[in-house]
Amino acid sequence: MDKDERNDKGYRLLDCYEASKHHFERAANKLKLKREIRDWLRTPFREISVHLTVVMDDGSLQIFQGFRIQHNNARGPHKGGLRYHPEVTMDDVRGLASWMTWKTALLGLPLGGAKGGVVCDAKKMSSGELERLTRKYTQAISVDIGPNQDIPAPDVNTDANVMAWMMDEYSKLRGYEPAVVTGKPVDLGGSPGREDATGRGTAFIVEQWAMENGLKMPETTAVIQGFGNVGYNTAYHLSQMGCRVVAVSDTRAGVVNEKGLDIEKLFKYKQDTGSVSGFHDAKTIDSGDIFGQQCDFLIPAALENAIRKDSIVNIKARAIFEAANGPTCPLIEPELAKKGVTIIPDILVNSGGVVVSYFEWVQNLQQFSWSEEQVDSELKKKMQRAYRSVVEKSKTENVSLRIAAYMLAIEKVASAAQTRGAY
Repeated sequence: MDKDERNDKGYRLLDCYEASKHHFERAANKLKLKREIRDWLRTPFREISVHLTVVMDDGSLQIFQGFRIQHNNARGPHKGGLRYHPEVTMDDVRGLASWMTWKTALLGLPLGGAKGGVVCDAKKMSSGELERLTRKYTQAISVDIGPNQDIPAPDVNTDANVMAWMMDEYSKLRGYEPAVVTGKPVDLGGSPGREDATGRGTAFIVEQWAMENGLKMPETTAVIQGFGNVGYNTAYHLSQMGCRVVAVSDTRAGVVNEKGLDIEKLFKYKQDTGSVSGFHDAKTIDSGDIFGQQCDFLIPAALENAIRKDSIVNIKARAIFEAANGPTCPLIEPELAKKGVTIIPDILVNSGGVVVSYFEWVQNLQQFSWSEEQVDSELKKKMQRAYRSVVEKSKTENVSLRIAAYMLAIEKVASAAQTRGAY
């Protein structure tokens, strides 16, 4: 049964874990998977819970709870991000880990799925406190990660610096090994193009969908919820393709300019002020009003359950491209379909990050660096190939793009798991 969680307005939401199971079951029903195979594929391989005692800047001790869920490694080493957030839970991490399994399979990467989380408010912590927390977390899980076992990467509120600390701490314990994490600074073995890979990959999918639906990019408009790394890079690359980004939002406010926002100026403004609020060349709106803006492409690029029951009536987009993980509550998808809104799913749209993470891992293992042009070219090929396979599956099976994507991914993981055997 799905958990009957309700927000403060009284309507039902699903957390990451329940949302992932919801999508999995719908796809598994279409595939007619046996119950024992479903249980096998849904059940995480390993769940790690740790408590981390960290010395804070004022000399006090604070204990943080951390998680690492290794969901499935039938197709290769576990792979997945690490998020720092005050509301992250074990169930969140379970759901995100399973999404990584399906995402890597859909994109044809020889990897499995994992995810990590630490319950903390990273935005209120100093760099020194974050470094000590990261090193403690790495020490706690060091026996369970490695370049052929589990390869962490950045996620919400973690970045290249956090990955550098993880790599360094692991190397102290296990010997120098840059391939233990991805998303590192380029000087420490990171890949060119990794920082903007999720946003760039999202833009590639938007461009492909527009072309196949008879839209010319210079004649299109986009609205982006979230203006962090993914939101900014998506906006930047779309604007470079000619699309007018007419509205963006962060946690404090949104800004609208129907003629199109200057993305680079807006990003610098946010860096200087901490928010898009008050940007001189746009109208400031409440962040919750972002979904009511007229556009061709609505791109949620923040956290889960952003598009909920109260969002439906306001949405005026032709298509939703899920640049975040699980931004659309599964329970409202039938109503969006009735409105004629197409959803292009997260396990396809935001997979650019793990694709280039895979490229980084390969480069570290080979001890050979690719050019940024090569990275971008290979990323585009993989994104377009996966998009075409999802569209074709959707047509042949008469299912939504989301269910088509899950069916393709589940088929690959099930085949690998059954071929390797349950021993």
